[in-house]
Amino acid sequence: MKSAKVALIKCESYNSEKVYKAVKRGLKLLGGIEKFVNKDDKILLKPNLLLSRDLISPHPSVFEAIIRILRENKYKKLSYGDSPGFGSLKSVAEKNGLKQVADKYKVKLANFREGKMIKVPNAKINKEFNIAKGVLNSDSIISVSKMKTHQLTGITGAIKNQYGCVQGFEKKTLHAKYPSVTSFSKMLVDLNLFLRPKLFIMDGIIAMQGNGPSGGEPYQMNFILISDDPVALDTVFCELINLKPKYIPTIVYGDACGLGNMNNIKLLGDKLEVKKDFDVQRYSLMEKRMGFMGVLDPLLKKPVINPEKCIRCGTCVKVCPVKEKAVNFKDGDKTKPPIYDYSICIRCFTCQEMCPANAISVKTPLLGRILLYRK
Repeated sequence: MKSAKVALIKCESYNSEKVYKAVKRGLKLLGGIEKFVNKDDKILLKPNLLLSRDLISPHPSVFEAIIRILRENKYKKLSYGDSPGFGSLKSVAEKNGLKQVADKYKVKLANFREGKMIKVPNAKINKEFNIAKGVLNSDSIISVSKMKTHQLTGITGAIKNQYGCVQGFEKKTLHAKYPSVTSFSKMLVDLNLFLRPKLFIMDGIIAMQGNGPSGGEPYQMNFILISDDPVALDTVFCELINLKPKYIPTIVYGDACGLGNMNNIKLLGDKLEVKKDFDVQRYSLMEKRMGFMGVLDPLLKKPVINPEKCIRCGTCVKVCPVKEKAVNFKDGDKTKPPIYDYSICIRCFTCQEMCPANAISVKTPLLGRILLYRK
C-alpha cells in the first residue's frame, strides 16, 4: 500500500514571517502547492470558525500564510467560509481576525447562508447532505483546522473540520439523526468522501486541550501539520498527544472506508515530540453497545452544568437538537441554571460545544468507561 505523507513542521510562535516560512517549507516537502490545486481552480479555504473566541479557530497568521503562498503562485480565484454555531460568518471571521486577513489579500467571503440538498448514493450511512452553496461553487477545498479536543469525537481536526460545509441548522439535524459517536463519525467520513478536499493544514502551534472544542485550555504544541490525507494527519495529531489513533472513530472508519491511511504514514520535516500530559480522553470511543439510554444512563458520558459559571442565557436550550429538549429551564424559571433530562439526552454535546460561558463540561463515570467502551 502506498504510504501517506504528513509534513510535521516545528513552529514555536505566531510571528507572521515564521509561520509563513513553516507553511511554505511543509508544502515544499510535499511537492509544492501546485501538486494539489490547479491554477484555474476556484479554491475554497475552509477554516474552523465555530464561535468568536480565542483558540477556536486557526490563528490569523496561519490563515495568512496559506493565502500569501497561493497569491505568490498566481492563484486568483480564492474564497473562504464556514458555518459558525452562532453569529454570521462575516462577524465571527472578523472577531477571530480572519476577515481582516482575507480583505488584505482580496479573498471573498463564500456563500454559506444558502445550501443545496445533494444526493450521495454511494455513501455508507448518510445518503444526502445539505451543502453550503459556497462549497458547491468551488473546484477545490483547502481545509484549515485547529488542533483541539472534542467531547463527542475525542479530537477535532482534519476530518471533523468539514462538518462546517453542512449548511446552517442542518448540522443540528444530523446530530439528532446520528446520536452515537459511531454513527456520527461514519457520517463525517461520508461527508469527507463526498467533498474530497485537496489539502489539509492544521494549526497546532497552540492547541486546545481539556474541555474542547470551545471551552478548553491552551497547550503549546509548536507544530503545523500538512497533508493531502486527513486520516493520516489526524493520526499524527494523536501520536503527538500520546493518544492511540484506534481510539478515534473518525480515524478508524476513515481508514476502513478508503478516506485515508492510519497505518502507513511517512513523516516529513521535523521529529515527533510526544506530549504525554496533554489533557484528552484517553480511552476508546469505539462503543461496545449504545442505545438503551434509560437503562444505561448511570454509565453514560453526560454534559454537566456548573451553576457558578452558568449565565442563564439559554444557549444550551436553543441548540439542543432533541425535539422535547433534553436540557431546559425548569418551569420556565430563568433565574436558575437549566437542568437535564438524561433519559432523552442523545449525548451529542452540542450544548457543551456552544456554551458561551464555558459552564458545561462532560463527565464519564469510571464504570461506564469499563463496561461501555473498548480498551
